Amino acid sequence: MDWGLVLVLLLMGAFGGFSAGLLGIGGGMILVPFITMIFSARGFAPEVIVHMAIATSLGTILFTSMSSVRAHHLHGAVRWRIVALLSPGILLGSWIGPWIGKQMSSTVLALFFGLFISFSAAQMLLGKKPSGGRELPGTVGMFAAGGLIGLLAGLVGAGGGFISIPFMGWCNVKIHNAVATSAALGFPIALAGTLSNIFYGWGVADLPPYSLGFIYLPALAVIATASVLFAPLGARTAHRLPVATLKKVFAVVLYCLAAYMLWKAFH
Repeated sequence: MDWGLVLVLLLMGAFGGFSAGLLGIGGGMILVPFITMIFSARGFAPEVIVHMAIATSLGTILFTSMSSVRAHHLHGAVRWRIVALLSPGILLGSWIGPWIGKQMSSTVLALFFGLFISFSAAQMLLGKKPSGGRELPGTVGMFAAGGLIGLLAGLVGAGGGFISIPFMGWCNVKIHNAVATSAALGFPIALAGTLSNIFYGWGVADLPPYSLGFIYLPALAVIATASVLFAPLGARTAHRLPVATLKKVFAVVLYCLAAYMLWKAFH
């Protein structure tokens, strides 16, 4: 990789890491479209570009989540009981998600991703308040919720925050606790999803050199380095600022990225 590309990847990692710490989203929603652009520009096989972008994004979340959750834990904001109840379902769903993704063409996967982040951006803009009496479900309900979170996160290469944070908010978990807990949930999502993408991508034709399954290791190394450094800064900012305005700005960015992925799906 040339130095210009390294700089671009470092900036992507910094922005993704900061947003992961700030909003508990893992950074994947930002990273996947940009990684797709870079892999397209480098002439990677069109059949594997989106799969590789998603897999590489999940790999970076493995490192980002550890850095982000440490900062949130120091503020006492992580609800570890919720993490324990959701994690078994998340591990299962995050393993299955990449398998489903492998069955899809890059066109269908890009279309699904674009629609999914459009929905996520709308959720951020609406910010509906939950009803006062709703609580978290029991063990079976939490396993099912974790399975759905992991499945979708593994499919689109995200940390799951766009599902887990609205779910926890719907169950009247305070927003700062939901963001912090979502950051912790990013680790089991990324762990299962990363291993799954290595397994299902092993031996696939047309992968570039230095690939581990669907993961492109040079991009992973550079992005993860910047993400780990900037995730704690985002987490500290989350505990100092009201995030409503930032969420609106972030939603606009997501709409732009969704538009690119939808364009990519049809071109």
